[in-house]
Amino acid sequence: MFTIDRTLSVRLTITFLLMLLSLPLLAATQEVDPQLREALKQAFAESSSFEDRFAAEVWLTDMSGRTQRYVTSDLERIEILRTVHAEARRVELPVSLLLGVIHTESLFNRFAVSVVGAQGLMQVMPFWKKEIGRNDDNLTNIKTNLRYGATILKYYLKRSKGNLTEALARYNGSYGKVWYPEKVYRNQRRYED
Repeated sequence: MFTIDRTLSVRLTITFLLMLLSLPLLAATQEVDPQLREALKQAFAESSSFEDRFAAEVWLTDMSGRTQRYVTSDLERIEILRTVHAEARRVELPVSLLLGVIHTESLFNRFAVSVVGAQGLMQVMPFWKKEIGRNDDNLTNIKTNLRYGATILKYYLKRSKGNLTEALARYNGSYGKVWYPEKVYRNQRRYED
């Protein structure tokens, strides 16, 4: 049986992506979406949270494949991934952890609303907007939601003196229980390098 190891698979995907970005046409009658091309170029060029462009391309290509079934729009998926990476670096948390929280909370649906009113990718409670004097913030906006969610999780981690299980339970509102942190940990493993 023929198998391709992960490194070769990533290289092939990157090669294809680079070809896609440089070719004006996929076929004689099918044009490459210019918005997608520009979004990819911008995502790679502006990915200052990565050590270099190659690292950005490899990570974005890999994670895009892992999340494609949840976010079918290429543009939205790339924006989510690039923003998650930047926010994780900003608050000094593992990118895979934030992706695990998003997977657990909303399954990457930025319009998700919980039964208690939490909104967006990281299921942020709207009262936080009033608390910080930003009533007009839109919690379904990718950047806004991830900025709130990552900041809140980092705060709870500090409050819990580095105990991630406790911080995740606080984030979810299930303090003292471990079912939610265990679910996040399982989902986090999906996004580890």
